[in-house]
Amino acid sequence: MEQKATFTERRYLITFIFVTSLFLMWGLLHSMSDVLNKHFQNVLQLSKSQSGLIQFSVFGAYFVMSIPAGYFLKRFGYKPGVILGLSLFAIGTFLFVPAANAGSFGYFRIALFVLGCGMATLETVAHPFAAALGDQRTSDQRVNLSQFFNAVGAIVGPQIGEYFLFHASGNQEDHLSSVKTLYVGIGCVIVLIAFVFFFLRIPVLTDPHTAEGTHVDPESVNVDIEPRKKLYEHRHFVWAVIAQFFNVAAQGGTWAFFINYGHEVMGLSDATAVGYMSIFMAMMAIGRAVGTFLMRFIAPNKLLAAFAVGSILMCLIVAQKLGWVSYVALFMINFFFSIMFPTIFSLGIKNLGKQTQQASSFISMGVVGGAFFPMLMGLIANHDVATAYYLPIVCYAVIFLFGAKFYQVKHK
Repeated sequence: MEQKATFTERRYLITFIFVTSLFLMWGLLHSMSDVLNKHFQNVLQLSKSQSGLIQFSVFGAYFVMSIPAGYFLKRFGYKPGVILGLSLFAIGTFLFVPAANAGSFGYFRIALFVLGCGMATLETVAHPFAAALGDQRTSDQRVNLSQFFNAVGAIVGPQIGEYFLFHASGNQEDHLSSVKTLYVGIGCVIVLIAFVFFFLRIPVLTDPHTAEGTHVDPESVNVDIEPRKKLYEHRHFVWAVIAQFFNVAAQGGTWAFFINYGHEVMGLSDATAVGYMSIFMAMMAIGRAVGTFLMRFIAPNKLLAAFAVGSILMCLIVAQKLGWVSYVALFMINFFFSIMFPTIFSLGIKNLGKQTQQASSFISMGVVGGAFFPMLMGLIANHDVATAYYLPIVCYAVIFLFGAKFYQVKHK
């Protein structure tokens, strides 16, 4: 009789908590960059398409850094990978000081790029790390729980950003000192986390990518269950990269212009729209909690496909500008988006053995979709922000195809 799969084991608990804290930190910074988007429109007199370069800088870093991060992970292991990611993360935040002093959007983009390199490294490492902390059969649940705290960070981020960028600065829109204070404070917290993680003892891990669930050293590589098969020959992996590209593209555009939608369509002030953004992010946290629970009864791929359909319907309603009906639908996009990133990731790295780390870096590189889509949506949003929400429908259609059909692991 097959033994029931547990969520994780006691010996992994402390490590799992620290790994999950990484998800929280980059969730906070991602959502804060969307507040920064609107702040820079006001302070630096940028158009919506120009401010979309914020997302281009952050997500473009994923394209540059994900593959090197994957090789670094494969060569040195999880712990050094985390330390590298946190170091880049901290350097990026501290670079906001000279950028603010110069008042240069170009310098800010350099700081955001370095910050994005840190995020890319952490995401490349943290997803397989969380998946490795227990049985393969529950890896989807672990990654989704960690991503739940990523959503918690996304809820807190807009509130912190609103306080420092719109509230504490007294709405002095030509003043960038609040940006320096905010990001230096975050950098100090990241340095503290890196210091603690350096002294954290990583236990021997259970390999979640082999059918037998054998135990391996945390710095060793996995045993490939199909050693003759090249990575690109795994169809489910290739489709996971494609799906992740379109998934983060939709996320980047939807988040980037949420505040603009509240201001221009709903007639809200910038500060009020930012306040609603925390509720918007809370919908993602609720969605991940609900999704993690439902995965106990519904196959992850089927739930992914169902949530993709929900997102398509919500985008259609948002684009109609039906007042609060459309605004609520905009909130619901984030509910349905909730499980997509971690579920695509965990489905894409299943049964890849020693190729898992490399696969993780390619799936993380798919995040580059978020670099281009906000600019495309911004070109339309310059004329009508509601109409721009038709574009993510294409993205969710691709995700539906992955969840409905192309998630399957082919052994031949």
